[in-house]
Amino acid sequence: MKQYKEILLNREDAAKRLSDVIPMNKMKDEEWELVGVSHGGLVLGSYLKNRLKNRLNILFLEPIMAPNNAECEVARVSETEEIVIQENLIESFEIQLDYIYGEAHRKHEEGILSNIYKFRKGRPFPSMKNKVVLLIDEGSETGTKLMTAVKTILAQSPKAVYIAVPVIPSDVFETLEPFVDDIFFLYDIDDYVETSLYYKKLEKIDDEIVEKILEENK
Repeated sequence: MKQYKEILLNREDAAKRLSDVIPMNKMKDEEWELVGVSHGGLVLGSYLKNRLKNRLNILFLEPIMAPNNAECEVARVSETEEIVIQENLIESFEIQLDYIYGEAHRKHEEGILSNIYKFRKGRPFPSMKNKVVLLIDEGSETGTKLMTAVKTILAQSPKAVYIAVPVIPSDVFETLEPFVDDIFFLYDIDDYVETSLYYKKLEKIDDEIVEKILEENK
């Protein structure tokens, strides 16, 4: 674990280094759609895009926590109401599917719709039909976030789906790989702890920054 601690300076450094493994000319020529799957992914995407004219957006997702453990994520829902469930956890905690679907609906109504109106002024997530899509995040602990994003995009019949993530757990990489066309990454880590450990500086992202990026890319 020590060898990976603070291997990235910040999101800008991560984006710069990712641009060396992403086929940037292809991304530009094929007009890939860039989609952040978190606030951090959106900021990283803005650095990655730089002055290119590719469209950049954000896909809003909300975690669903275990009823008896507010720190344990057992599922995630997207703004198009696609849900990914961690089957092993709901079986271990004996959580009923009715609870998952009920929480997914509540999180969508209370959290996601609020974000759509706040950050996109009510505009729905654009269709990715026949588009080449690059999903972007700054890291991944469980992979549920990226898997939910992948499921959401695949439901829209894209031409291709890629993932760009600087650091990723090895087991998450293996889980995601069959579902996408390629994963662009810098480090796959066996004993992944938490994303912030691998950045020297991972600043909190204010809502104003998100609003500014989305406005610039409207």
